[in-house]
Amino acid sequence: MGTILLLASAAFAAGGLNAIAGGGTFFTLPALIFAGLPAVTANATSAAVVFPGNISAAMGFREALSRVSRRELITLLAIASGGSVLGSLLLLGTSDGVFRALAPYLLGLATVLFYFGPRLSARRKGGQGSGLLESCGLLLVSGYGGFFNGGLGIALLSVFSVAGRTDVNVMNGLKNAMSVALSLVSVVIFGAAGLIHWPVALAMMVMATIGGYAGAFLVQRVHPGRVRLFVLATGASMTAILFFS
Repeated sequence: MGTILLLASAAFAAGGLNAIAGGGTFFTLPALIFAGLPAVTANATSAAVVFPGNISAAMGFREALSRVSRRELITLLAIASGGSVLGSLLLLGTSDGVFRALAPYLLGLATVLFYFGPRLSARRKGGQGSGLLESCGLLLVSGYGGFFNGGLGIALLSVFSVAGRTDVNVMNGLKNAMSVALSLVSVVIFGAAGLIHWPVALAMMVMATIGGYAGAFLVQRVHPGRVRLFVLATGASMTAILFFS
């Protein structure tokens, strides 16, 4: 019963945190490993767990996403999907030690970029993003997301911030939409490779979905400055945990 409660709580917290700032994997992955799953299987299963939460969170940002043109949104989704294919295939041939060693550096860089994002975007006008810069950054981050989902939301927010976007709700909506696309690709590839523990994943998906709705509801009713501080605090905390674990 204790393990069931742990997994349910971790899934709910992951769905809510992914909707607000990203980083839900740092709830689900340790919980799945504690439950007895091997690290690689736990990582793949975690990607499946947070997937429906990403969908529900994206639906919670429908109004914000309506401010992005359909053509632009489709282009970004295609880039995210392509990057995820590369990252997911790379994970299939990579040991646990390698991606555990890379994760804190990648997450730390993403947090720093998000911190300096407003200063960089202040030099641009319109707040709509720089096409080439945003596309290249999204491709790299999506590859990371396909490889290891931890901290993906913060990395995506960093890309949109540095590219010149200034609307926090639009950035969060795009983050969740991109997460849906690249997570779908990852889940398909991991599932085909037999890495996902489906009985556990399906049970946790329900709580992650509920958490995603709760997070999307909360974040749009909080001052953008506080959301930004929460993102930075989450990124710094997760980076420290990975470095010292």
